[in-house]
Amino acid sequence: MVKCSRRHFTLAVSSLGLASLGAAPAVSRSVSVQPTGPGVDLEPYPSDWLPDGVRSRFVNNVNGLRVPVLEAGPETPNRPALLLLHGFPELAYSWRHVMVPLAEAGYHVFAPDVRGYGRTTGWSADYDTDLSPFRRLNKVRDALGLVLAFGYRSVAAVIGRDAGSPLAAWCGITRPDICPAVVMMTAPFSGTPTLPFDSADDPPQVTATDRQSIYDDLAALSPPRKHYQRYYTTREANENMWHAPQGVHDFLRGYFHFKSADWEGNRPFRLAARTAQEWAKMPNYYIMQLGQNMAETVADVMPSAAQNAANTWLPDSELRVYAEEYGRTGFQGGLNGYRMGGSGFGAAEVELFAGRTLDQPSMFMSGTSDWGVFQSPGSLERMQEVACTDMRAVDMVDGAGHWVQEEQPETTSRLLLEFLGGLG
Repeated sequence: MVKCSRRHFTLAVSSLGLASLGAAPAVSRSVSVQPTGPGVDLEPYPSDWLPDGVRSRFVNNVNGLRVPVLEAGPETPNRPALLLLHGFPELAYSWRHVMVPLAEAGYHVFAPDVRGYGRTTGWSADYDTDLSPFRRLNKVRDALGLVLAFGYRSVAAVIGRDAGSPLAAWCGITRPDICPAVVMMTAPFSGTPTLPFDSADDPPQVTATDRQSIYDDLAALSPPRKHYQRYYTTREANENMWHAPQGVHDFLRGYFHFKSADWEGNRPFRLAARTAQEWAKMPNYYIMQLGQNMAETVADVMPSAAQNAANTWLPDSELRVYAEEYGRTGFQGGLNGYRMGGSGFGAAEVELFAGRTLDQPSMFMSGTSDWGVFQSPGSLERMQEVACTDMRAVDMVDGAGHWVQEEQPETTSRLLLEFLGGLG
């Protein structure tokens, strides 16, 4: 059993009894190419792609989308539901090993391909498309629309990882009646925006136009560097990863490996400040070499054939599912989420919730080898001290990096069920 160290736990919780918390064994899978393009309706996942107990379907008419969903657990009256939201570059498929343990504990579990990903249709993959459908609160609308489409007035909890973590938090901020509990994974939620307060007598604010940004400071380092999120906003990012010189399968193999506990260089620690000098202490997949793209960055640390053969949390038979889906769609839909961060789209509407805190029971989980927890200095502390007023647990899982629910599904399932069991 992998040990888990607890940073913060304020309420004793009881675990729901489970017959099994084990991950589904890897099976041999054949990946069949499906057509894509305007007007093409893709099929659900073949059953042999999925662990026993997980099924695939589509839900139509969700905020203009046709949404593929992975499910576990029967839909029966009064059965509590769980909504799982994935990150980048993942899919609903990333939850496959925790869905059955959650369903066996009594939940109807469903996970969609988020807008911009996988087999969800109704969005544009054009770099020059209108970005407003990708704004934060519209993705919240997607999530809530799916909950209602399944006939629920609320879920027991919404659970999000990576880019899905702030999405889950904003589901809780905007609709606590529908999302009475929130679990965030790998990306701390540092809170809602602030608006000026007690400022009626302040002089007019002068906006500085010549201030050097942290991105300029990164480029001035020796060697010069750049932030991965800034790179992800560029036109060339999708093409570089989608048509990587090593192929999309090997690109994804390197990407998943580089950010996992398998890469021995992942030994994260708290950074002193949000400065270029401190950021440069992070691995190259966060603070890239200025002259490199992401495909070249991960090619430098590709796992050996022996490491691939020993990988039990993402064997090639399962990685092929990701490679098939991203090989068909590219990465632009997911990258549009990063572009929203610097575009200003949707900033005004989220300010409607300025100062609001996440007051329902919440939990945070990540791997001890995950740099994502510390890339924004102070965010982990702000989440616990300010943004969330009823945080029940912060769990750092040994033997996991950025992909905690895939690298350590048994521990992830157990910790989720302990949190859920304490909700009453």
